[in-house]
Amino acid sequence: MEPWRPVEVCSVGMVTPVGLTARSTAAAIRAGIARTRLSPVLNKRFKPLITCFLEEEHLPPIDERLSEWASRSSIHHQRLLRLATGALQEAAQGQSSPLPLLLALPEPRAGGIAAPDTAFLEVLALQSGISLDVRHSQVFPQGRAGGLLLLREALRLLVGQRMPFVLVGGVDTYLDLELLTALDAEDRLLAEGLSDGFAPGEGAAFLCLRLADTGRREGPRSLARICALGLGREEGHRSSTKPYRGEGLAAAFQEVFQSWDGQGRKVQGVQAGFNGENFWAKEWGVASLRHARHFAEPLRIEHPIECMGDPGAALGPMLVALASLGLAKGYREGAWLAWCSSDREERGAVIIEAIAV
Repeated sequence: MEPWRPVEVCSVGMVTPVGLTARSTAAAIRAGIARTRLSPVLNKRFKPLITCFLEEEHLPPIDERLSEWASRSSIHHQRLLRLATGALQEAAQGQSSPLPLLLALPEPRAGGIAAPDTAFLEVLALQSGISLDVRHSQVFPQGRAGGLLLLREALRLLVGQRMPFVLVGGVDTYLDLELLTALDAEDRLLAEGLSDGFAPGEGAAFLCLRLADTGRREGPRSLARICALGLGREEGHRSSTKPYRGEGLAAAFQEVFQSWDGQGRKVQGVQAGFNGENFWAKEWGVASLRHARHFAEPLRIEHPIECMGDPGAALGPMLVALASLGLAKGYREGAWLAWCSSDREERGAVIIEAIAV
């Protein structure tokens, strides 16, 4: 496995229920604006679900050239396309050459909804007007942690293939009645009168990345630097019969701190992957206690899902983008750790720092 080399976050793009751009989303979350609300959909106890979805008027229509694709595609896949369009355009703004795109998508879920295949990338390129290097692109149906897992493949393209830029992103939505019904049957959804559950949401987030170096570059200054990456696998995940010990996130933390040249510095803040389910508190407790020496006191912890619902596979790139914008604007300082966990075994963590002037 190739050692991690720092990469810079050149630009970001986001579409979420609290903002239609990365900066508007970051501003809304910083202000504590929440868009979660009672839904007309009732759970199995006849209580309204608490959800966080975009209104139709905020999503672009599907391009007329894709009418045939739309006629044979599910409403779920069509919504993924519409969510991803603006976020991809924002992150790739100013890029003229075809860019490889590594896209995180929903992992297999209750309800039997399958993620799009690689043909979705060509559809997304046409819909967005962004030229993609489809040959070096791929989709990765690994859920919340997928966008962080894809960073290793992004580094391989930047170093091995000598790509000047790589796009890494994620898009997801829980707006599907069959999916909501299946998750409700598992008692996972937040509803009126319940405290252990998540508010289903949606969104898209993209990062434009390049290798970090010490030379001067022309053009806009990058936002931040991803200085370390750690990955782990949880054997006792939600679909497993093995005991849940929280070892996967702890392993991701171990790798991220081993690869970080922190020079004695400590992590000042955390962008956490909590979504409202108590399930995730155990692994954070295990991972943070084992690596407590790397965290500052007091430690600033943010969990944006409380404002916008669970965005699924968009979460990893979204957390990196939010940390990067805060570091670039100066309202976050020092090193920040972002982590998230998929429903299945995948776990990921990164350390993001500001770029020295």
